[in-house]
Amino acid sequence: MEVTGIRKTHPLILGAAASVMVVSLVGAAAIGGLLPNAHSDKADVSTAAPAGAPAARLSHESGPKLAAYANTCAACGTVASIHAIALRGDATGLGAVAGGVTGAVVGNQIGRGNGNTAMTILGAAGGAFAGNEIEKNVKKHYSYRVTVHMDDGSFRTVSQPSAPAVTVGERVRVVDGTVVARS
Repeated sequence: MEVTGIRKTHPLILGAAASVMVVSLVGAAAIGGLLPNAHSDKADVSTAAPAGAPAARLSHESGPKLAAYANTCAACGTVASIHAIALRGDATGLGAVAGGVTGAVVGNQIGRGNGNTAMTILGAAGGAFAGNEIEKNVKKHYSYRVTVHMDDGSFRTVSQPSAPAVTVGERVRVVDGTVVARS
């Protein structure tokens, strides 16, 4: 019996390599913020109208409240919520180059002949994408959105680059687009 020099890669190994690459790309997309997140802001149920409540009764009850707000500060209110929002950084391309080289080296280890070439190209492309997303994630910064329930009953949302010096429930004043503790 004669053994030939051609060796084929087992299909399970190729499948495992492909699944590792797919999981790596999905992970990089999740880290980079490309996948949507589930987010829920529950509304305050105490301010919502009860089911079946007559509209006339609600508007009648709110009449005296509006008159009481006429004598209050127009820029004053209470902090309803504070949310930190992650903003993606700018990529310089260095992460894409480093990821592409790493992906090409890893891809070159898989397969032979045309399969080896294809895996090298796929590895380079996937690595470049992942490296670019990782670089953006490393350079991210935050913006803080403060929602203020104003004394007139409305809501105002203010975005600031630094963490606010106030807490939820604290009385504040909105001055030039920033939230300041009321003294």
